[in-house]
Amino acid sequence: MTDLPLEGAPRTVEEWRGYLAEYGKEYVEANEDEEYSSLTAEQIESHWLGAEPAGEQTIAAQEQRLGIQFPPSLRAFLTVTDGWQGIGGWIDRISPCAEIDWMRNTGPGDSFIHLYAEGEDPEDDTISLADLFRRALLVAAGEDLWLLDPTETQPDGEWTAYEFTPKYGTVEEYPSFAELFHESKDQI
Repeated sequence: MTDLPLEGAPRTVEEWRGYLAEYGKEYVEANEDEEYSSLTAEQIESHWLGAEPAGEQTIAAQEQRLGIQFPPSLRAFLTVTDGWQGIGGWIDRISPCAEIDWMRNTGPGDSFIHLYAEGEDPEDDTISLADLFRRALLVAAGEDLWLLDPTETQPDGEWTAYEFTPKYGTVEEYPSFAELFHESKDQI
């Protein structure tokens, strides 16, 4: 993991607006020869792969339900778009605010917790996947999963982000949701 933010990773609402407009354009242009099964004609034409912004009441209600405050980069993202289709790599979409939940409360989370809890060695000091799945928010899914860990908060309020690859049983760590999203741009 790098402790410094990746250059170009958006932080503010204004940065997210410009960043997502460019991201959508790059995604559509890079995939123009492929079938857009998950994108609407309007999304392809406009290059906007998101939704209407999540309102402050929607965000606050979800934070209250979860008992947390979202990290700044996720909160800013949701203020610009309530979810996102078309992600580089093996992610199908970033969940809308109302669908963001603790991984332990999801079907995949429950299955992975049981799977990884069985085979863990208590002497191993690497990250415990079962523990990560119990405490993390699931914010994006596809073949891979994006998780945010509230127990690992950076000085700027950001939570450590992880990309979990079930196929290999591996996680890659990022300083924040913004850095993880930005890294996916290289996989378009």
